[in-house]
Amino acid sequence: DLTRERSKKPPSQFGSKRSSERDCRVCGKSSWRQLQDLCRLAKTSCPALGISRKNLYIFEVDYLCNYKKVRDQEYYLVKWRGYPDSENTWEPRRNLRCAGILKQFHRDLERELFRRSGRRPRARPPRHLDAALVDFLVQKARQRKALQRWERELNAKRAHKGRISVENEVDLNGPPWDFTYINEYKVGEGITLSQVAIGCECKHCLESPANGCCPGVSLHKFAYNAQGQVRLQAGQPIYECNARCRCSSDCPNRVVQRGISYNLCIFRTADGRGWGVRTLEKIRCHSFVMEYVGEIITSEEAERRGQIYDRQGTTYLFDLDYVEDVYTVDAAHFGNVSHFVNHSCNPNLQVYNVFVDNLDERLPRIAFFATRTIWAGEELTFDYNMQVDPVDVESTHMDSNFGLAGLAGSPRKRVRIKCKCGTDSCRKYLF
Repeated sequence: DLTRERSKKPPSQFGSKRSSERDCRVCGKSSWRQLQDLCRLAKTSCPALGISRKNLYIFEVDYLCNYKKVRDQEYYLVKWRGYPDSENTWEPRRNLRCAGILKQFHRDLERELFRRSGRRPRARPPRHLDAALVDFLVQKARQRKALQRWERELNAKRAHKGRISVENEVDLNGPPWDFTYINEYKVGEGITLSQVAIGCECKHCLESPANGCCPGVSLHKFAYNAQGQVRLQAGQPIYECNARCRCSSDCPNRVVQRGISYNLCIFRTADGRGWGVRTLEKIRCHSFVMEYVGEIITSEEAERRGQIYDRQGTTYLFDLDYVEDVYTVDAAHFGNVSHFVNHSCNPNLQVYNVFVDNLDERLPRIAFFATRTIWAGEELTFDYNMQVDPVDVESTHMDSNFGLAGLAGSPRKRVRIKCKCGTDSCRKYLF
């Protein structure tokens, strides 16, 4: 969103105009836009960065800080991108060509006025804003910029097709400061993943599986149909083709390993459950949605961390107890979108154990599949205290508090935690 050519010249302390771009030196880890800002600050043209004499004094609005109306003229206090707050200027509306930022500013203003009064705000904003309201608008604008940066970071790190968006229209909470996005397990100290030694020789793994393909070798059923939907009962393991198989990457028995394919949104819930995840597009019943990833640690380490998490008020421990309770996945500080998925007593996701390149049954990959058709805009949930039919094979289940609702639960000593899912079948407590 570009504004008019700014009427005042940049402050003189930024130096005189330089004739040669060779004099322009900046630190090594600056983004393209930061480099452009530095050129404008130094009043230096740089053809390589697209900064010429014609656009040298064209400035971009970072966000709007304040509003006032003098007679019939509307003015906005502008925070200019690349300039400190001390260089903010009041600009008449006619000079601003940033329709999106203007619209968002008035939307934030109307929501805060409604929150204060409980009544629908007037069609026109007040002529002057009080200090508390201005402070809120500035914090909201800064929060939105921080969430946009976080969204770009998440998408830069993701190794899957599905994009990630971030939204918070509820409070002023910004990105979690101690969370790192990863795409696969982060193996802890003293743990070794044993790589698979053989692969299948199938020409077409679904239509003509040789010796039962990879599932058949392990005496299990083929997991998917031609559309990639799981057809096994919950609790039965999924064996996908691996790196040593002759089939291609589009093999129908390679679903989980291809990663998240749906566009998802991490959003702030309005009912005190912290962050949540919703889908931005329709998800078919029995389709793969995402994996639960994090640090793989021993059960002893999980016990130690669990006691710390209890004191902090949250934990993200997921026991890998498919055959024995030896390892745990901790997604507190390293994880993917599943880190933000909330609990429900009537969930739309089901957990399956998946084996690909590592066949150690103590270290399955944890995959979420849709239990029904999930429509665009619907929140994704799973049951933290998942139980499977006793006739099924023993399955992975959640054995600790999960989510950002500020609740604590020891990974080994369960406490009664109130459930906030709000479904008709709510059990009232997580455990």
